[in-house]
Amino acid sequence: MNNKRRDFLRITGLAGLGLAGGNLLSSFKPQEKAPGLITGYSMGTFNMSGYAAPKLDVVRVAFVGLGNRGPAAVNRLKRIAGVDIKALCDLRPEKVNTAKDLLKGTAHKPEIYTDKEDAWKKMFDRNDIDLVYIATPWALHTPMAVYAMNSGKHVCVEVPAATTVEECWQLVETSERTKKHCMMLENCCYDFFELLTLNMARQGLFGEIIHGEGAYIHDILEGNFSKTKNYKLWRLQEYTKRKGNLYPTHGLGPVCQAMNINRGDRMDYLVSVSGNDFMMEKRAEQLASSDSFYKAFTGKDYNGNMNTTTIRTEKGKTIMLQHDVTSPRPYSRLHLISGTQGIAQKYPLPGKIAIGGDEWLSEEKIRELETKYTPPIVKLVGEMAKEIGGHGGMDFIMDWRTIDCLRNGLALDQDVYDAALWSSILPLSEKSLANRSNSVDIPDFTRGFWKTNKPVDVSMSTGGTTKVI
Repeated sequence: MNNKRRDFLRITGLAGLGLAGGNLLSSFKPQEKAPGLITGYSMGTFNMSGYAAPKLDVVRVAFVGLGNRGPAAVNRLKRIAGVDIKALCDLRPEKVNTAKDLLKGTAHKPEIYTDKEDAWKKMFDRNDIDLVYIATPWALHTPMAVYAMNSGKHVCVEVPAATTVEECWQLVETSERTKKHCMMLENCCYDFFELLTLNMARQGLFGEIIHGEGAYIHDILEGNFSKTKNYKLWRLQEYTKRKGNLYPTHGLGPVCQAMNINRGDRMDYLVSVSGNDFMMEKRAEQLASSDSFYKAFTGKDYNGNMNTTTIRTEKGKTIMLQHDVTSPRPYSRLHLISGTQGIAQKYPLPGKIAIGGDEWLSEEKIRELETKYTPPIVKLVGEMAKEIGGHGGMDFIMDWRTIDCLRNGLALDQDVYDAALWSSILPLSEKSLANRSNSVDIPDFTRGFWKTNKPVDVSMSTGGTTKVI
């Protein structure tokens, strides 16, 4: 039986069940919708991929979460013309005041929201805000993003955008219904080598991309146990409760863009394997021996040192992801894209490229490729981004590009389907691990639109009118 006939029978069979069984389809939970909707039937949804919201001459922004990443974002957006920072929110007054101090001497006069757990809701309810920038602990990302979209705001939300498959569907359905953007702040898509190799891939230099690798290998063992780095050690607590790839998007995002995932191909299923924890429990015991505060973190079943997740796409291509935040290893996101005619790999630094052969190109040849393939966005704001900062400049490129898209009425580089899909690897890897690393189907958050969606022009052939102050 061919695939089209199977799809027809599946969709008509489900419809028949609905008629005979009191609309069975409507009783499915959000995460259960995916199997019946992968066939290409949109079921009345609005496609946010490629959607251009009405232009905003001035983007009025509110920030929530001013602990680690929030203040840096405030500092970056104050350098972008056409931005009006209207409000700042954090549970801790000192954090809000520190962020407000960053705006001294500027035209920004934000109102402060603090002290109360739900102060952010009052801020979101304002009618003079266009964009909410969310940089809170993970568990608050989806509830805040959904509330903001329902309040008529576009959303930029830190990674991961969601922590459960149900939350992923909540983001998708809310964005489609409200026609408000929900962009995950995956800054690694805007790093310089990633943008260069994406442009090369889009211009066919590597041939057809058939395999990608990404990772988050980052020794943050001490940071996870720091009393000051994460509010109430929220991130460490995540590692006591969950097992899998808990932070998949940094390595995954750039690879998905190069492989046109959600725009010509989609993820089909994954398999995830983890080793044991060899370091976090030991570190908790060491700290508890001299500080009773850490006794609450001993005796926990921590997430393992290394998680490896492999993904197969609908078109038979593969992605390998790794996650390790405790081993004493040099930082790496891997960033490997392999095609039928060439390959690029960023780590170990500096990045390497091979075209049509089995040897890496010389640094001189790579410089020649950079001259030819550096995308317009890097030529326009790359040097300013390095000066202003944010992980070497990629954070500023991300923020500038987002504001420029909103001001010019352009589709965002990352849409809600990317936010949902990339974030879903966290709970889906958990599910695979819990079932002895058996394969797990990956929902089609586009509901079939991946077949006709077009790749986003991240290199920026349009827009570019927003000035840097």
